[in-house]
Amino acid sequence: MSLQCGIVGLPNVGKSTLFNCLSSAKAQAANFPFCTIEPNVGVITVPDARLNKLVELVKPANVVPAVVEIVDIAGLVKGASKGEGLGNKFLSHIRETDAIIHVLRCFDDPNVVHVDGAVDPVRDKETIDVELQLKDLETVESRLAKEEKRAKAGGDARAKLLAEVLLLYREALERGESARTVKLTGARQEVADELMLLTNKPVLYVCNVDEGSVTSGNRHVEAVREAVKAEGASLLVIGAGIEADIAELEGYEEKMLFLEELGLEEAGASKLIRVAYAMLNLRTYFTAGPKEVRAWTFREGMKAPQAAGVIHSDFEKGFIRAEVIKFEDYIALGSEARCKEAGKMAVEGKEYVVQDGDIMHFRFNI
Repeated sequence: MSLQCGIVGLPNVGKSTLFNCLSSAKAQAANFPFCTIEPNVGVITVPDARLNKLVELVKPANVVPAVVEIVDIAGLVKGASKGEGLGNKFLSHIRETDAIIHVLRCFDDPNVVHVDGAVDPVRDKETIDVELQLKDLETVESRLAKEEKRAKAGGDARAKLLAEVLLLYREALERGESARTVKLTGARQEVADELMLLTNKPVLYVCNVDEGSVTSGNRHVEAVREAVKAEGASLLVIGAGIEADIAELEGYEEKMLFLEELGLEEAGASKLIRVAYAMLNLRTYFTAGPKEVRAWTFREGMKAPQAAGVIHSDFEKGFIRAEVIKFEDYIALGSEARCKEAGKMAVEGKEYVVQDGDIMHFRFNI
């Protein structure tokens, strides 16, 4: 399951520095706008202590963690919706991602230029919001004209439903609100998903702060927190400079000592990856055997056949049953054999909804 989070923000807010900390793929980081022109893609391991515990017990020949792709997208400026700067490239790259990690500069440093002259993260947020909303409004108006025409010409029920949804989106966008603020359910939500509006994507706001503000925040962070509270969006405070220092340290103990000195329990990059994973409604099940212990990514609510299809489409097509052990039982009893003996391996059919942390074997026939 290939899923992407796009890192966005104005030029010089710390996007590429953060990307470098998250990924072994190195984006160029420089003190001038448009340093990143083509999106850099990094495959990021999702931290999961459960995988480590399974590896300790099973001692497999190979270990494969869950991953999420992070895309570093070119900085945006005012007028991007009309093609200013690298606007068209920026907007097309965002459209291809599943979620947005919006980096906001929340630190003062005269040596790092700001594209608008002064540090104001709320203004920066609004700059990007407006550009995305304008592009979405253009998309909505174009699509609305087509769907209204279809609905009138042939009495197309789906076109009529889509037109109703588009009208709701247009009203919100004209008020300066993002599409994600429009609450839809049932059939309306289903038709809305196909529109792929930029401001309908889930968003995580990352406040990039100086070292002294990592644990306590600052006035910039509080301003952002107030500005986004109505959106119900997630917010993280991270010092990209500190994360860069952590990334340079090689040993685990050395990294933990550095974090302890800063009063932090874990690296901000690890926390960001986990939050982004959850933001996409992603969960993990495991397969465990002597050859390999592997974490598989699935969407919350998936039933067993669809989860099997994450491994291979043939598993879904020929699905017979799933043999499921709960993670807690596996850890408590120590092995698959002991779980079987204790009656802790369940046999589940096509209607079973896979749970986060399940350890699974699929039986199928092709």
